[in-house]
Amino acid sequence: MFMPRRRITSLVLASILVLGIWYVYSLQDVTSNATKAKTWQGYRTKGKSSTSSSTSYGYNDVPSNNSIDERPFPQGATNPDSPEAVGPPPRFTKGQHTFGTRKFLEQNPVNDYKYFSKGLPYKLAQVQHDFDAETDEAKATRLQRLSAVKSSFEHSWAGYKAHAWMKDELTPLDGGSVQAFGGWAATLVDTLDTLWIMGMKEEFDEAVDAAKDIDFNSTTDSMLNIFETTIRYLGGFLGAYDLTGGTYPILLQKATEVGDLLYCAFDTPNRMPVTRWKWKEALEGAQQTAGTATLIAEIGSLTLEFTRLSQLTGNLKYYDAVKRILNEFEKWQSYTSLPGLWPTLMNAKALTFQDNSYTLGSMADSWYEYLPKQHMLIGGRDDEDQLKKMYDLAMTTAINNIFFQPMVPDNKDILMSGAVVVDSSTGTRLSAQGQHLGCYIGGMVGIGAKIFDKPEQMNTARKLVDGCIWTYDNMPSGIMPEQFFMVPCEMNSDCQWDEKKWEATVLERAKGKQEAGEEIRTDAQLLNYTIHEEKTPRGFTEIWDARYLLRPEAIESVFVLYRLTGDADLLDSAWRMFSNIERNTRTEFGNAMISDVRIDKSAKQNKMESFWMAETLKYFYLIFSEPGVVSLDEYVLPTPTMPLSLSDLNADTPPFLTTPFHKSSLSHFLASGRILALFLRDLALGPSAPEDTINALFAEGNYAADFKVRICGSTFPVVNTWLTFLPSAEACVEVPWVFTVLGVLVWVVGVLCLFGLVLRSVWLLARVVWLVVGFLLDCVVELAGWAVGVLGRWLGMGEEGPREVPVVVVVDTERKQ
Repeated sequence: MFMPRRRITSLVLASILVLGIWYVYSLQDVTSNATKAKTWQGYRTKGKSSTSSSTSYGYNDVPSNNSIDERPFPQGATNPDSPEAVGPPPRFTKGQHTFGTRKFLEQNPVNDYKYFSKGLPYKLAQVQHDFDAETDEAKATRLQRLSAVKSSFEHSWAGYKAHAWMKDELTPLDGGSVQAFGGWAATLVDTLDTLWIMGMKEEFDEAVDAAKDIDFNSTTDSMLNIFETTIRYLGGFLGAYDLTGGTYPILLQKATEVGDLLYCAFDTPNRMPVTRWKWKEALEGAQQTAGTATLIAEIGSLTLEFTRLSQLTGNLKYYDAVKRILNEFEKWQSYTSLPGLWPTLMNAKALTFQDNSYTLGSMADSWYEYLPKQHMLIGGRDDEDQLKKMYDLAMTTAINNIFFQPMVPDNKDILMSGAVVVDSSTGTRLSAQGQHLGCYIGGMVGIGAKIFDKPEQMNTARKLVDGCIWTYDNMPSGIMPEQFFMVPCEMNSDCQWDEKKWEATVLERAKGKQEAGEEIRTDAQLLNYTIHEEKTPRGFTEIWDARYLLRPEAIESVFVLYRLTGDADLLDSAWRMFSNIERNTRTEFGNAMISDVRIDKSAKQNKMESFWMAETLKYFYLIFSEPGVVSLDEYVLPTPTMPLSLSDLNADTPPFLTTPFHKSSLSHFLASGRILALFLRDLALGPSAPEDTINALFAEGNYAADFKVRICGSTFPVVNTWLTFLPSAEACVEVPWVFTVLGVLVWVVGVLCLFGLVLRSVWLLARVVWLVVGFLLDCVVELAGWAVGVLGRWLGMGEEGPREVPVVVVVDTERKQ
């Protein structure tokens, strides 16, 4: 032994003394921080902030402007009537997911997770218009319209509750039900946030209590649509959770359950998801591969929901899954046959984009919509402006190739979004096809113009929205058809109505539709038949699909543009749209799709999709609500319109910088022990963190024990220094008591031993240094002696032997005796 036992004992006692001093010192920090209100210390801004959309790039740290939270439910309050939290769902742990009694085993685990960008968030440009105080007359009109929209919703909700409760959809003509999306009560989950926004508190609580019992590990469907499951279920739970300020923990638990289920579809060699997932085959151990003909809307429209789930749980795996998709799309953007845009189909297995059909509408829509919204959701923490660059290039290409100016009878200056086919011989060929689903584009362009400082694109956004309003107003029913064709003009030209040109285009399309065996008609007869018998309104050359499916995209863009600009005429447009839809679609049990918008009071179809109450009526309600209700500066709205909160983007700690916390058992022990040390300090100060600060549960772990120790970063700011898997000051973890007890033992013993070992090592190092120095000094002395000896021998010895050195003796004869 290098040191006697009494010295080791002294070092251990010294270690305990040092730890005690640190403990007393750190109590001051905890005491001061535990009593502080939640504040944000700063953010980054790109140039000007506040209301200005003009920005100059560069990072500037500035203090934040805290404003009163105007969300429907106060963020800092606990809802006393919220349902009790249930136990966490089965967790995805170490590549496993439980389906009843069976387990899914991951075959292609992730070794290196994609991280959120580091640094403080940017101060995003203000999106919403600063509204002036409304007049009494305007308020009375608005409230009357608001009441009418809510009445329509209550009618449809009552029909669903009475005849299709806990089923996916109501059949509005016969009062029946259908299971269309896994059988997990799609309409109920999809509509949760609408209930809250409309103030239907009792109905919301009832729906949340029912959703608690949904078992996402069991379904009669052999194949799951990952996109539809994401937007309706994952988005539904996340939106309701954010909208209620996190006061219903069960909503996040159910969202995590859905997220873990969907994550299994990403278990492919290249980590691209199987968008039409055959889950039973996956459970049986079949090797999963991504599809060779995958719609980009389905694979690319998972970003917002998965990102938000990572933000709320602190688990990187969900963000990692969608970040990989973003990166692959970025690689190919400039190398498709129409650089800047992506074709509607991709080979997700080979990661190639070889198709030649392009559109921003059906089959591609929400992929483009999510680019600017993802930028907002991550607070502008964008890797080298990845999302901004992708969006800018896509919009530049779309403006030059996809958008077109239609020729209409009233010569109104409007825009529509069409489709393009790229041919190697003929080049780019525009198809002047309009879609109801494509009406979201006006709102998307408006938001992009605000957050990316593109004021010139606000005019483009308004023309796109006006185009959809025009198609509503110029149909006999007052409702836009699903798909149609028009006559395109040269962009930015003086597009004047030409009756003969319109008739010629109508005739050309009619001839192209003729099939063998049909009655032979002259050109005049065919033109007359198409215009009058097929009811083709002036301005349209063909109504390809005359149905109305209760879609929300048109009112979505009208609502967004109203919030961006404050243009009051959009309120009147929205009211005309709602009145005509309600008049044509209402049934005894709800509202139904209609077969032909070219006929007023057309025949109805026995179908009411969940987005009727979850999106369409929500947008109608929001546009007639006060501007502070679901502000576009506080929430981002994905495709299913579920408000995802932006309120936590000014956190002073960059969130989610580490991989999921299941690397090893040792890390559980050590981290749990350190958490308990902080927890015990909290107990010494008084009550632990309040329930409403619980924004994330311990996301990794499948433990039998129910009792867990909960630690929240808001109570212990030092946690983020020690335990980097805590995402932010608001995040919490729940640690199983077994790991906690073992962890604290390992931690305390380990720290003591480590501290003693460090001191002992320093002592040994000092001894070694002293020995080395002594050795070197001995060497110097020996060398000096050797040198003196050599010199002496050289002076006293020659080649002939010893020299005779004469000695002179001097005698002092005068010395006195």
